Amino acid sequence: MDLKGIYPMTSFFSQPNCDRCGAFLTSRIMSRFNTDCLCPECEEEERMHPDYAKAEAAEITAVRRGDYNFPGIGWPDKDGRVS
Repeated sequence: MDLKGIYPMTSFFSQPNCDRCGAFLTSRIMSRFNTDCLCPECEEEERMHPDYAKAEAAEITAVRRGDYNFPGIGWPDKDGRVS
């Protein structure tokens, strides 16, 4: 099975810093809003965002329809809202 289309090569596992705050990454997770690579502190901040459930639901819907490269609904910034 060719997984290149499902799991494209990215810098996610090799990038040294968080896309949001620039902190050195000792662990990482991908944002639910977009393709940012997040440190644990930024992940927690993202989880507290009022639109987090909307971003999570959109990602789950995309994956269920076979879109494994869903770019997300967009990060509205910590004080912004998704329209």
